[in-house]
Amino acid sequence: MAERLEPDICVIGAGSGGLSVAAAAAQFGVDVVLIEKGKMGGDCLNYGCVPSKAMIAAAKRAQNMREASPFGIAPERPRIDPAGVHDHIHGVIGAIAPLDSVERFTGLGVHVIEAEGRFTGPSTVVAGNYEIHARRFVVSTGSTPGVPPITGLDTVPFFTNETIFDNKKLFEHLMVIGGGPIGMELAQAHRRLGAKVTVLEAFTPLGKDDPELTAVILKQLKIEGIDIRAGIRIERIEKSSGGVRAVITEDGKETRIEASHLLVAAGRQPNVQGLGLEDAGIEYEKSGIKVTRGLKTTNPRVYAIGDVAGGLQFTHMANYHAGIVIRNALFRLPAKADPSIVPWVTYTEPELAHVGMNEEAARKRHGKIRIMRWPYAENDRALTEHATQGLIKVVTTRRGRILGATIAGQHAGELIQLWVMALSKKMKIGAITSIVFAYPTLSEISKRAAYQYYAPGLTNPMIRRIIGWLRIFG
Repeated sequence: MAERLEPDICVIGAGSGGLSVAAAAAQFGVDVVLIEKGKMGGDCLNYGCVPSKAMIAAAKRAQNMREASPFGIAPERPRIDPAGVHDHIHGVIGAIAPLDSVERFTGLGVHVIEAEGRFTGPSTVVAGNYEIHARRFVVSTGSTPGVPPITGLDTVPFFTNETIFDNKKLFEHLMVIGGGPIGMELAQAHRRLGAKVTVLEAFTPLGKDDPELTAVILKQLKIEGIDIRAGIRIERIEKSSGGVRAVITEDGKETRIEASHLLVAAGRQPNVQGLGLEDAGIEYEKSGIKVTRGLKTTNPRVYAIGDVAGGLQFTHMANYHAGIVIRNALFRLPAKADPSIVPWVTYTEPELAHVGMNEEAARKRHGKIRIMRWPYAENDRALTEHATQGLIKVVTTRRGRILGATIAGQHAGELIQLWVMALSKKMKIGAITSIVFAYPTLSEISKRAAYQYYAPGLTNPMIRRIIGWLRIFG
């Protein structure tokens, strides 16, 4: 007989969102059951954000050695130790893992069940030897790498983000299917770690971002020697004597590309299978579970958060969702998710960061808008760092209400946070001009861009006449 549990909240999935809900609820004294069939910490800790950024950091150190000459330092060709890079990546994972561990959450008072969870009815989940009847359920099962239906792909070995960080060997030639953020980040990292890299993208690389800003990133990737094939069709994948071969159609011609290894980074799929969602009356589609802005599913007892709920697939989105659920489920507050204030960052070098509307979306929504730009090349700190590639682009209404911002350049992921706050607080562009920024910092590009909103007024004859008239008074 299964043991019956009756917690206040049952969370299925111990990724970042599920852990945030469980920790917050437990600290408020709520009885919580947390179910996880795989590794605690989910994709972000074990296969995504943490290992990829650790690899990117190692790759950056190697590139710094190659590019030291502008600083008066003799450049050197780095000697890459793939096993050492692997150990660095897993050392970082290991340092963070205790924060997400079963032991920590048990210590917080959470009942952790290491088993697969499945709904057997609208208010019942079975996991291992337990039958859980909770007041509220939270589905936070995340997503897994998508595998595109390419002929022959199932006949060759390939990596995804779930397996590539276990590699301990130097790749001779890595072929990447997918030119989105994951594909581009790992393409640049492996190029800097000594591999030849080819990226195959059926559409536009980094296509969800502003093309004016993505051009900065793609230019740098090509300078570093990454072969980016965009707008192509992959006809089939084959085994070859050297590893793998892609047969593609490019500009109407069939081309063959040989590589030693293959990475598939072509999107992600929500983890909805095996959850018994139908038995719980929870509707879902290919993009994920259907939810309201308050993150409730079609079963009012059940919330869905993070990747499995569709929409933006970021760790910070899952954590944001967790906060919405806590306010709704525990405090009965009418909190609703607003994806327009959620930023995203592609951690190439230069970085690419965005929040809010881009120029195209803003024109469709508001018609006449204002665009302000400022280049890194006119920032003193960027000049000291020889980091002059890139710019900031800010979009406002004609009256100065901030609609969005995109930054391509060094530390863009840090600099975008100011604009996240501005959008969250519905600030106008004048608020940015009133901030005192430390000198010399890269953050000054935000203020300089904001000042551009007032540039047309500098030559306005009426304003000049007013200034002249005020001189009369001394």
